[in-house]
Amino acid sequence: MTRLTIDVASRFARAALGHVGREWPNKLDHVMADAHDVQSPRALHPIFFGSFDWHSCVHGYWLLARLYRRFSDLPERTEIRLLFDERLTAANVAAEVAYLARPESRGFERPYGWAWALMLSGELAQHETLEGKSWSDLLQPFAEAFVRRFETWLPLATYPVRAGVHANTAFALLLALDYARVTGDVYFGSLLGEKARGWYANDRDCQAWEPSGDDFLSSALVEAACMRAALGREAFAFWFMRFLPRLSAGEPASLFAPAFVSDRSDGKIAHLDGLNLSRAWCWRLILDSVMDPDVKERIDRAIRDHLESAMPHITGDYMGEHWLATFALLALDHSLA
Repeated sequence: MTRLTIDVASRFARAALGHVGREWPNKLDHVMADAHDVQSPRALHPIFFGSFDWHSCVHGYWLLARLYRRFSDLPERTEIRLLFDERLTAANVAAEVAYLARPESRGFERPYGWAWALMLSGELAQHETLEGKSWSDLLQPFAEAFVRRFETWLPLATYPVRAGVHANTAFALLLALDYARVTGDVYFGSLLGEKARGWYANDRDCQAWEPSGDDFLSSALVEAACMRAALGREAFAFWFMRFLPRLSAGEPASLFAPAFVSDRSDGKIAHLDGLNLSRAWCWRLILDSVMDPDVKERIDRAIRDHLESAMPHITGDYMGEHWLATFALLALDHSLA
């Protein structure tokens, strides 16, 4: 369970296929201007109405698209193709984009859902099959809408958000930077990199006061992974030495120890399985920039421990099952592109 085999990929695909079309229960991020806005999730979002919430549905589609590209012999491949053909239509994409144009939707899913929307579009941009290219073309207006949102918002965002949940700005920049690189959008990538450096370049001696009770992101490690993407390997190595200067002593100890999950039926507490997966992913993203062999060995062990703690719990309770496979896939298939 620490490698992305065809069996593991199939397990993830089955989980995602079981929830991207499941409308209920549903937690809407929806500001209503009047009584006409009282509508069902599917009426509001004809593509991304499942998976308990909009952003989880988007990254459920990302998971399916990535596995479709990575495994030509995936048992669920036909089911994925039929799903994408049915849902990714010009009319459905136009409806998702129109929802964003509502004045009440200005803050909709910012920035976490925005970043996952671009990850999905960036993944489809890498597909070489005829159907994959068609899906990518259909989703292009959706991607462009979120690029414009980032370009409008980032100059106004004076301060970063360092929380271990959806508002975290380093995570959003990290995913958006991958989209910019994959699609060759130099201007967008430059804007993202400049903001990452402006927010985080002077950070020193991170204390890593985590986890909090409902974290699914490591505020320390996702910032480091973001700066790895923004700076490049050599500049990042210098920054990282100052950001976490005591790694050789195993400090901060919290970054090396998996979080304990007391109740997986509680949606907030179940976030901690995601924290363990996202830590493994972030450690892998920065591992190539660590020079000290003892530190590398310590990080390797932490990756293994975090994966072993979380992987048995990807499915089982819907509070985790509707999203955890995505973070497991990031952790196992850790190269963003």
